[in-house]
Amino acid sequence: MRRKNKFGSIIFMLILIAGIAGAVFVSFSPMFESVVPKISMKNSGFWNFKEPLHVSISDTSGIKSYKVTLLSKDEKIVLNQEELSIPENDISFNIEAPKHIISFKPDKVTIVIEANDASKWNFLSGNVAQEKFVLKVDTKKPHLNVLTNSMYIHKGGSGIVIFKADDPNLSEVYIDVNHNKRFKPQPFYKDGYYISLVAWKITQPSFRAQIVAKDKAGNVRKSTIAFRLKNRKYRLSKIKISDRFLNGKIAELAETFDIAQQTEDKIEQFKIINEDIREKNEDLIHKTTSVVSDDKVDSFAIKPFYPLKNSKKVASFGDHRYYYYKGKKLSESYHLGLDLASVKMGTIKTQNPATVVFADFNGLYGNMPVLDHGLGLYTIYGHCSSLNVQSGDMLNAGEQIASTGMSGYAMGDHLHFGVLVQGIEVRPEEWMDRKWIKLNITNTIKDAKKIIDRQ
Repeated sequence: MRRKNKFGSIIFMLILIAGIAGAVFVSFSPMFESVVPKISMKNSGFWNFKEPLHVSISDTSGIKSYKVTLLSKDEKIVLNQEELSIPENDISFNIEAPKHIISFKPDKVTIVIEANDASKWNFLSGNVAQEKFVLKVDTKKPHLNVLTNSMYIHKGGSGIVIFKADDPNLSEVYIDVNHNKRFKPQPFYKDGYYISLVAWKITQPSFRAQIVAKDKAGNVRKSTIAFRLKNRKYRLSKIKISDRFLNGKIAELAETFDIAQQTEDKIEQFKIINEDIREKNEDLIHKTTSVVSDDKVDSFAIKPFYPLKNSKKVASFGDHRYYYYKGKKLSESYHLGLDLASVKMGTIKTQNPATVVFADFNGLYGNMPVLDHGLGLYTIYGHCSSLNVQSGDMLNAGEQIASTGMSGYAMGDHLHFGVLVQGIEVRPEEWMDRKWIKLNITNTIKDAKKIIDRQ
């Protein structure tokens, strides 16, 4: 009897051990993984029935089958279904809207995605996942209407545009120009209206600007801004580099910049300073002056800039400079500001209220304040000997911001005065001209307000 009981105990223990081993095997074997497939669909919560929806499904044991169904108040449609002969860990595909569904004009649809993996879990039937995506249907493009804009825009110059963009699901509005630049408009005066300065980059031979309005469903409306284009020729200068210049100013600048100290060759130092360091300095300027507020603009009463009293122009905006040494071309650059000189350490003032967004040393530009005047309009003041402001200061018209000097890449005491529109350098002369400002900026804004008030 005891032998029989002992034998039964052994059998029981073997069964128990086998059961535990089997449970451990099932728990840790990839064949029996219990995680359901992961389903995702790229969407904004809207669908215009024009753009496909992108679906991704993934699973460690592999996808065995999937099914995509569209549900609306009128019908149920299978959009995609597949049984995979060889399970795949990751699959992705696009789903298109059935052509006939557009005629039903449903307010919303539900996309149901089901996926079954190749796991042996759930008694060999695998894991099943289901995701539902409720999408609002929007097939209408945004409404877009240009109210008014500056009549002319010059190469290297500025203009303004005021327009209306309206859509219950509006997501993005911008102005696209043909030199890979987008200008950000600000809300203007009343809801649904926008205003923006734009600029024709001096290095671009042609100019085209169009407003782009997009909604959350991906519908897009475009409208060209009817600027009359005025080409403008700028000076081309050939500058001879002397040994005195290389051993003097360039050697002095090379001591300031670590990158220029990597070589003792004065020609290479000049190229590094004129190209690499200049690019880095201008990148800082462009980044700093590309910021545009989201606040609504009611007015833009800008006055002509005249930062240095009784000054004389000593270098023009847009000067394309080629540098030669002993008859061989070394480098080139554009002079993207207006150089003004009066007396040593002359007083520099701002004629318009502003916020100081940068006030520090910036390489070739030396000590340089950057002022934000609103609507994406910025001014910079290079080569200053001393600064009277710091970043974050709020300035009133008439305040002194700095004194002229020779800091940075300057051969004599002067001011490098630059004007930028959303990171693009433009002709300072336009913004120093009372008549130009009135005709192109002030009057355009007044006309737009009259049109809006009548609507």
